[in-house]
Amino acid sequence: MSMESDQSPLQIRIHEPLCAVFRRRLKAEGQKYTPERAQILDAIIKLDDVFEAEQLQDELRRSGFRVSKATVYRTLKLLQDAGIIQQVLLDAEQARYQLIYGRTPRDLLIRVDTNEIVSIDAPELTELCERICREHGLALQGRRFQIYAAGD
Repeated sequence: MSMESDQSPLQIRIHEPLCAVFRRRLKAEGQKYTPERAQILDAIIKLDDVFEAEQLQDELRRSGFRVSKATVYRTLKLLQDAGIIQQVLLDAEQARYQLIYGRTPRDLLIRVDTNEIVSIDAPELTELCERICREHGLALQGRRFQIYAAGD
């Protein structure tokens, strides 16, 4: 199975499923691709939005899977290290995450007064990042852009 993303100038092609990418990363670190880790990755793919660990665990329970909070947090860390998800920086109190592997970067507008998260489309940011990387002889591997704002 092959997934492809062609939504922006930063085109990332995936030639294998995420589970294979994650499995290979785990093996390189001497870890196993357990059924629990597979269920967590599958649930993240289905959520397809910014999420909290507790929300992920609730989604797993609704799907009939029992996974401990510790397993969820350890797997989230492993997925971050593998470049499959990234932490969304909202505040110091609650970590949130989003799926990034093979996806167009999702820029966010974060209302600090209401905690509302709005995805914004700013393709010119990707172009700017690519130009800066080219000027330094580098290839863009990813980026993160978040605006923090409040109502008047």
